[in-house]
Amino acid sequence: MHWTTECCSPSVDRVVVTTRSPIRSSVGLKAVMAVTGIVLVLFLIAHMLGNLKIFTGQTSFDHYAHWLREIGAPLLPGVWFLWILRTVLLVAVLAHIGAATTLALRARAARPVRYAHRRPVQGSYAARTMRWGGVIIGLFVIYHLLDLTTGALNPVGDPSRPYANVVADFAPDRWYVTLFYTLAVVAVGFHLRHGAFSALRSLGQQTPRGERRARAVALVLAVALCAGYLAVPFAVLTGLVD
Repeated sequence: MHWTTECCSPSVDRVVVTTRSPIRSSVGLKAVMAVTGIVLVLFLIAHMLGNLKIFTGQTSFDHYAHWLREIGAPLLPGVWFLWILRTVLLVAVLAHIGAATTLALRARAARPVRYAHRRPVQGSYAARTMRWGGVIIGLFVIYHLLDLTTGALNPVGDPSRPYANVVADFAPDRWYVTLFYTLAVVAVGFHLRHGAFSALRSLGQQTPRGERRARAVALVLAVALCAGYLAVPFAVLTGLVD
């Protein structure tokens, strides 16, 4: 809230009150990033656990994939639940990116003059990682939807055969798909590690000991998520799953 005075006459001042929406403040934008980040992380964990069901066999995995399409029935017809979920995730991603971009622009505007000489710091490294990582993740999401959701780029191309789609997708002769998948997952890991550390630090872990604890938790979370996602393509690539 900002207070200003305007002179209406030689003897009368008028007080004008201007307000800014709390969600547009820096604190509000950080809260948006935190909430949307939690939504996205929970989805990543749930999606990873679902992917790991491929190790239980084709019948179990296909049953799980078909069950996802039937969640909410008969209240929700067809695949409405999946479309609702996709909409929520899209809104969360756009809000997350928008809040992060606004905060970055404000930080840059607050220090318009760059230092002539400064040592590279972890913050700048993290920022660069988040930028190129975001591009890779965005491209991968588009490819992933065309590949395993619509089947347009999949060798099998039949959404009703999810197990066969996954096995065909990461076959040895399609090593480039596994490579792209790995790069995207590693980018997610870097993004998650930095985001989780920042969130934990904002929650009060600002002492040297607290920061070390936050770094350890963020690293473990990122590594566990990367390992869970990469287990599937490399299992197919090595013949453990066929």
